[in-house]
Amino acid sequence: MNFHRLLALTSVSLALGVALSSSALAQTPSSGRAIDERTGAAPDLADDYGDYAAINVSDPLEEFNRAIFKFNDFTYTRVLRPAVKGYEWVVRPPVNRAIGNFYDNIRYPVRLVNCLLQGKFQRAGLETKKFAVNTLGGLGGFIRQSDNVPDIAKLPREDLGQTLGFYGVPHGPYIVIPVFGGFSLRDLGGRLGDTAVSPAGWEYIHLGNHKWAGELEWEWQTAITVTDTMSTMREVLDLYTQMKNAAVDPYLSLRDGTRRYRDAETAR
Repeated sequence: MNFHRLLALTSVSLALGVALSSSALAQTPSSGRAIDERTGAAPDLADDYGDYAAINVSDPLEEFNRAIFKFNDFTYTRVLRPAVKGYEWVVRPPVNRAIGNFYDNIRYPVRLVNCLLQGKFQRAGLETKKFAVNTLGGLGGFIRQSDNVPDIAKLPREDLGQTLGFYGVPHGPYIVIPVFGGFSLRDLGGRLGDTAVSPAGWEYIHLGNHKWAGELEWEWQTAITVTDTMSTMREVLDLYTQMKNAAVDPYLSLRDGTRRYRDAETAR
């Protein structure tokens, strides 16, 4: 990787990290409320954190994790929040929504592969239908036409962490990574595996012989990563702030809420 490519990857790592770590928070279920498919967001999320009893999460590194959590909190509120405001000044909301739709659409291989690995063949077919509808009828995925088709409008997402759980792999210890946030060891491994399958990650892992990705100029690589991340950044930051302000102990709320949601996803 040359200097410019390394600079491009480093310059967006903060934004990419919080999007990954916040996605589980953004998708934490509320009591029977509809979840927005594009962002995973549920309305009035913070009100629901008090409704759950404590759960058992393996957290042998809690002291270390809490220190990193504080660092991440500073990064999210003092670095990424201003960055999002600057980005949204340039990229207006309708355009940003279209960008988010596009990147969600091209992650179809991740959802398809994990449906197949779990033997969910009917859902794999629906994922393929959804991809075709959004690609052909939605200008390459920029318009989410699938929202108008009942059987594919609200398909549950699938990822490798869920697949590992489906086959009985335990979560393992919880760990908070600087900038990238908190994961169980199982879900962290799943994230890495999903990156190998997603077209958005091919450039940085050099999977196979994707010459088209390797030939992109670093400026384009940076633009692709920034727009991909920023397309849902405001939603996840807003939910993070909502959770933090509502919780007595934000660290435990995020850790336990994420675990509950991932368990519910795996059991679907």
